[in-house]
Amino acid sequence: MSPGVPSHPPAGSAPGVIPPPHVDGRLARVRAAFDRIGPDGAQVDALVVTTPANIRWLTGFSGSAGLLLVTAAQALLVTDGRYRTQAEEQLESAGVDGEVECFIGGVQAQRDALADAVPAGRIGLEADTVTWSALRSWTSVLEPAELVPTSGVVEDLRVVKDAGEVARMERAAAIADAALAEVVGMLSVDTPDLPTGDRHRYPTELEVATALDHAMRRYGSEDRAFATIVASGENAAKPHARPGPRRMERGDPVVIDFGAVFDGYRSDMTRTFCLGGAPTGLLAVLFSVVADAQTLGVRAVRAGAASGSVDAAAREPIVAAGWGDRFEHGTGHGVGLDIHERPWVGAGSTAILSPGVVVTVEPGIYLPGTGGVRIEDTLVVTDDGCRPLTLFPKEVAL
Repeated sequence: MSPGVPSHPPAGSAPGVIPPPHVDGRLARVRAAFDRIGPDGAQVDALVVTTPANIRWLTGFSGSAGLLLVTAAQALLVTDGRYRTQAEEQLESAGVDGEVECFIGGVQAQRDALADAVPAGRIGLEADTVTWSALRSWTSVLEPAELVPTSGVVEDLRVVKDAGEVARMERAAAIADAALAEVVGMLSVDTPDLPTGDRHRYPTELEVATALDHAMRRYGSEDRAFATIVASGENAAKPHARPGPRRMERGDPVVIDFGAVFDGYRSDMTRTFCLGGAPTGLLAVLFSVVADAQTLGVRAVRAGAASGSVDAAAREPIVAAGWGDRFEHGTGHGVGLDIHERPWVGAGSTAILSPGVVVTVEPGIYLPGTGGVRIEDTLVVTDDGCRPLTLFPKEVAL
């Protein structure tokens, strides 16, 4: 079986030219939250942003070292000399070069610049990513200001993606689709171009994962969205198995979970195949139940729905089939600059979906000693439901 090529445009020329990211208004949205983001709902006078993805979302700067101070009157980005030119270019490209001041210097010089710019009063720190030792350091740098922990301030604002963000994720998905379309032929016993040179043997998990990672790079991915999962046979019962030397065999389920990155934004997709033909027996039932679960979960993704209801919809047929205890993770998660973002799509989650929110739906069943099946798509919520960004076909038999 050849699943064919997905209906995306070619990965290297996906729809039109995606314009540079513009972050207009995002700093203003952070400032608008200053009156309610303290741990007791009280006001803060400034926020120190230390999370790289949050800094990038607010300023366009993607360097691995940097800090952002946002006050009511200014925004100061500090980084070191490695990123002098990059910071200038990215701030200009993002349209905030006049709104964000950039300071370049060593560690102590950066701290002095922040200390000079920080206002008196209550200063928020991102508690989810600031370590205990970093907190002690910040206390000495910013005293006599009162440091208060904050959580999810920028992350909450990142939940709804704008058109430019969705376009970048769609490009990442197109790259992943095209890469899998190229590599899936390795799972055929008749493929003549296996890395081993043996056309009569299936490849190893690691060979497939390596080929997929290389294909994504060639199609334009900046990196893997996360560590690529290729799990065959009994290894498919491990939701986050690492690809290894196991050589696949006829009749194996093969779980492939991977994603691409385009301009910082990620895709996430899982397909499970059966080698050598259609699955039979217990494995056929697993594929059928998970396919039904994924279909119902996708149908539940719509504006106004609680993300917990998506989990419930996907979980119901698996529970009904008697395998509720073998679906041991949430149904999905948000995706964007990070591979796991808000909202969480799990049991009891009360987050309300709205247009522009991007989530995954990825139910699975895992039976130790037998194998497992997972099917996953990345979806953007629309006014009338949702639209898949990952389009690779879901045919099972290879």
